[in-house]
Amino acid sequence: MIIDALEDIKARDIRVLDVSKITSVSDFLAIASGDSSRQTKALAANVMDKVSEAGFGIYGTEGGGTGEWVLVDCGDVVVHIMQPAIREYYKLEELYQDGKLVFPLPKPIKKPAAVKPTAKSGTVKKSVAKKAVAKKVAAKKPTAAKTVAKKIAKVAKGLKVAKVAKVAKVAKVAKVAKVAKVAKVAKVAKVAKV
Repeated sequence: MIIDALEDIKARDIRVLDVSKITSVSDFLAIASGDSSRQTKALAANVMDKVSEAGFGIYGTEGGGTGEWVLVDCGDVVVHIMQPAIREYYKLEELYQDGKLVFPLPKPIKKPAAVKPTAKSGTVKKSVAKKAVAKKVAAKKPTAAKTVAKKIAKVAKGLKVAKVAKVAKVAKVAKVAKVAKVAKVAKVAKVAKV
């Protein structure tokens, strides 16, 4: 009912924390923002009206004169209604960070829809989007073999075999044989075998 009362008058950034394990003053702490002193006063008045209509008591209010920060004590719930600058300055959410967030509830993480096996082979098909992402990731992260293969291919294309031999020594001969197959450079394969 308190959340509804705050939402009726367009309160922003409503948070409700369960603080029963960290303070004996109240069980819940509601924090909301109003854009002006007029709105914070109207929010406080609406909370008091709704709580009273529901048959609960209001134990006290503070800050109604200026409207920068209005506190409404509803017993088990203490409601803080603040203007954004005041809320940012006092940072009550950080002060009560050990309290459990009750409202708004964290949004559940949506799992991607299960991919159905095809009728013919029984294997799982990857979507076109997943394949495209996989290609982009593979293109961005060149493997060591691809990097060395590119270097060797550049050297082998128009240069002397002596320079290819230097590259082969730097890149370790065992790896160069594998790289030569990937790069399809016949001269390098010969150098690697020597």
